[in-house]
Amino acid sequence: MLKKLGQITAFAAGIFAVAQGPATAAELTGVTDTEIHIGQWGPQTGPAAPWGSVARGTGMLFQMINEEGGIHGRKIVYHMFDDQYNPAKTVAGVKELVEKEPGIFGFASGVGTSPGLAVKDYLMERGIPWVGPAAGSLHWITPPQKYLFSLYPLYADEAKLLVRHLVQKEGKKNIAILYASDEYGENGHRGAVEEMTRLGIKPAIEVPLNQADRDLKSHVLKLKQSGADAVVMWVNPTHAVITLKTAAALQFAPQWATSSTLSDAPLMHTITGGLWKNIIFASFSELPDADTPAMKKYRDAFAKYAQQGERWGVFFMAGIGFVEPMVEGLRRAGRDLTREKFVSAMESIKDFKGILGNISFGPGERQGQRAVFLAKTDDTGVGVVQLTPWTEPK
Repeated sequence: MLKKLGQITAFAAGIFAVAQGPATAAELTGVTDTEIHIGQWGPQTGPAAPWGSVARGTGMLFQMINEEGGIHGRKIVYHMFDDQYNPAKTVAGVKELVEKEPGIFGFASGVGTSPGLAVKDYLMERGIPWVGPAAGSLHWITPPQKYLFSLYPLYADEAKLLVRHLVQKEGKKNIAILYASDEYGENGHRGAVEEMTRLGIKPAIEVPLNQADRDLKSHVLKLKQSGADAVVMWVNPTHAVITLKTAAALQFAPQWATSSTLSDAPLMHTITGGLWKNIIFASFSELPDADTPAMKKYRDAFAKYAQQGERWGVFFMAGIGFVEPMVEGLRRAGRDLTREKFVSAMESIKDFKGILGNISFGPGERQGQRAVFLAKTDDTGVGVVQLTPWTEPK
């Protein structure tokens, strides 16, 4: 958590103390003369908790902006709640925020495809902007939604680039796929299969797993018995830990390749007990030690605001990067802020460069970023070598 985050962060329970007024949910704009209310959900507990720092990174960004004077005379009031990566909790938390005074102007980021899908229609039907879902799903843009601006590169595109690299640069010929049987995992699975088909090869084996699975010995045995020389893995952090530990116990050592959702190398190395070595992964943001002006500014802010125990890493950074365009849109919309003016302002963003790749939107264009680059951890498990430049799949 952050040292001063308490000044701007109101968890859902805190919001309920605000007295209800006569306004309906449709009339609650989340904007007052002095405040803009922004919401976000994120797993602070449960199996997806390592992704929880995304929401805390956003909190630091808003804290920094408020201390710089806010946006057109208004401070951002940030409402973040722990949904435990449970769509039912996401729905309950979002409704509580939207339907209580003064309402929520828009939602920033929000981890997970399934949690996001659970509230997407509810937000769109009410014309509530949602910028930067922390998940790379086609559901955000198929069809494009007026109030939804997606940044996260598509999981299917990441999987295509990983498979292409494994075949063409690593010489792998027998690639297996391990994936979560939810929207997140299915998107990565689909992209990997599509690229293998394009390259004229078949998966060594396709192994799904359920969110509740904790004993993965049978899953990993299937991967090993397939003779796979590489495995594309689309799972949550807890399942990645169990998979690598099980594989080590079974003396199964393929080339592992995975999504940007597992790209925080130091964190993954720690929670896998030192097994996150020579892992190939996709990255949607600059590396944490990148020497760019924006990264230097945010590292300085982290040193000033982050609470003891917080760690500067990819997931925390993601909470900044996914929301930078939202801040830019709020600035472009001006003092007379409405949701319609905000949408027009977002559509005017072209080749915006923060700490992610280049971002552009437009009328009917709601996928802001497509490019990623591939990287690989070294023999220490914490050092990272960039393998490719920023690349858009073709």
